[in-house]
Parts: sequence; structure tokens; C-alpha cells
Amino acid sequence: MAKSCAVSDHMSAHLVSLSPDMDILEAVRILTERGIPGAPVIDNLGNLVGLLAEKDCLKAVLNATYYGEWGGRVSEYMQTSVQTIDADISIIDAVKMLTDSGLRGYPVMREDRVVGQLNRSDVLKALLQLGLERCADFRNL
Repeated sequence: MAKSCAVSDHMSAHLVSLSPDMDILEAVRILTERGIPGAPVIDNLGNLVGLLAEKDCLKAVLNATYYGEWGGRVSEYMQTSVQTIDADISIIDAVKMLTDSGLRGYPVMREDRVVGQLNRSDVLKALLQLGLERCADFRNL
């Protein structure tokens, strides 16, 4: 059975999120250990308040490792203007958003809550799967 073309069917639902009060070096450790380019920052009420990306972490790690200035909070380094994507839009629209913006991924929202993350690799997998299923459907005609 073919999967739908909705973002919600192709996103990473096992979301790694960070707290604004978390130590920045702990957040960097989480991102690097999980091999993810960034994570949404969610407050204690469940609201999206920012995004911490690898590029945001560079200054914190440089300060800690080179200058010996340890610490800081995620809130000091995160981006507060976050572009998101709706869980119900099509994967094709998501491709357009990713290519137009140059971003590596988006937090996925449903009813003002983060429900997942959509990265370039998720989109590539979805397009490949949908394309192969479509080719198989044509072969069965």
C-alpha cells in the first residue's frame, strides 16, 4: 500500500528537543551524538521558542575549547525566528520550501505544537519511495 504525500507520513516523529535553560555544551553533545543538524527548543509549556542548529553551536564550542569560556544556556545561542512547516502539506510543497530557503530542515507543526522534524534526508527518502511505488503501479497496468 502506498504512503500518502503528506509531510506527517515522512517526518521524523521521534523528536529530539532541547530546553532553553539547558547547558549549551550538553545540547551540542546531544546534537553530535544523534547526528542531527539541529533541534527545536521547547519551553516547559510545550511551546516552540527557538531552534538550535549546528552553526549556532560553533561560537559556544570555540569559546569553550579555545578561549576556556565554558558554559552558557541554549537560549543565549538559539535562533528565535524559526521557520516551520505544517504536518498536512504535501511532500512536494516541502521540497519547494527546502530548495527555496536553503534550510536543512524544519520543525513540523500541528495545531501550534511541534510534532516532528523534516530534514532533507527525510524528503529524499520520501521522494524515492513514492517514485518507486509510482513506477511499480505503471508496470502493473
